[in-house]
Amino acid sequence: MTLAAIDIGSNAARLLIVQVKPYQNGEDYTKLNLLRIPVRLGFDVFESGIISPQKEQHLTDTLRAYQLLMKIYQVDAYKACATSAMRDATNGAAIAASIQKATGIELQILSGAEEANVIYETHIAENINNGSTCLYIDVGGGSTELTLFSKNKMVFKESFNIGTIRLLQGKVTEMQWEHLKLFIKDHIRPGRNIHAIGTGGNINKLFSLSKRKEGSALPIQSLRSYLKEMSQYTVEERMHQYGFREDRADVIVPALQIYTSVMRWAGCDHIYVPKIGLADGLIRLLHKELQQTGRMPYKQSL
Repeated sequence: MTLAAIDIGSNAARLLIVQVKPYQNGEDYTKLNLLRIPVRLGFDVFESGIISPQKEQHLTDTLRAYQLLMKIYQVDAYKACATSAMRDATNGAAIAASIQKATGIELQILSGAEEANVIYETHIAENINNGSTCLYIDVGGGSTELTLFSKNKMVFKESFNIGTIRLLQGKVTEMQWEHLKLFIKDHIRPGRNIHAIGTGGNINKLFSLSKRKEGSALPIQSLRSYLKEMSQYTVEERMHQYGFREDRADVIVPALQIYTSVMRWAGCDHIYVPKIGLADGLIRLLHKELQQTGRMPYKQSL
């Protein structure tokens, strides 16, 4: 079975195509293609509250290309979702309807809680240390989702409107930072041994930059060092120094600010980076739905 997930974030729109095959008592998920287009909806929405006609056209063209790729890969079923920028945009629902009319792609706008739940569906925590306490930290352009997982049970999931693009635009207040800090302090006991799990393009890029062995953890001190080092450079200098694209070079510092703050408040001294994201969670959620219903509710007409 070939499944696809489309994740429209505040910074980029991603298409993930995966082949799912039974293996022993579970399934193997093999990535066939992963494509990322920096549509950057958040720069419109967090400034003006709407998605401009230019950004709408860029997004529609991107999804037309994704539709064609899904056809080429003979995708059996797909799930397409949008997160912070689309849910905050006053014209988000209208644009989702317009996209469906233009491309045939049914787009669901996730709430913050739903977004956190999709990340949880990857069940990465179970593979790191069964029965341990793990804190998922998913940092996006418009929001940060936290999910605490302990003894094979979800303790909490919460979304905060603190994201990399919002920080770049000066749209995050001290009160919002304080709310995030107090939430963590109220819900995580001091001295608790917690494994942080980082998801999102920025933490993946930092892990690659560290050249650490896959499966190992990044110490918080390494993140602090990167934050101190990269904060001294301009966006252009980061592009040259680290080989970043512009749409990565501008958001990586605010991402580091979020990761290090959350880890410090939660008492986490290291973070695992399993190279998964919202799109991976969507694939697993879709596969679960297909198994439960025995049908393909998102079958395409391409």
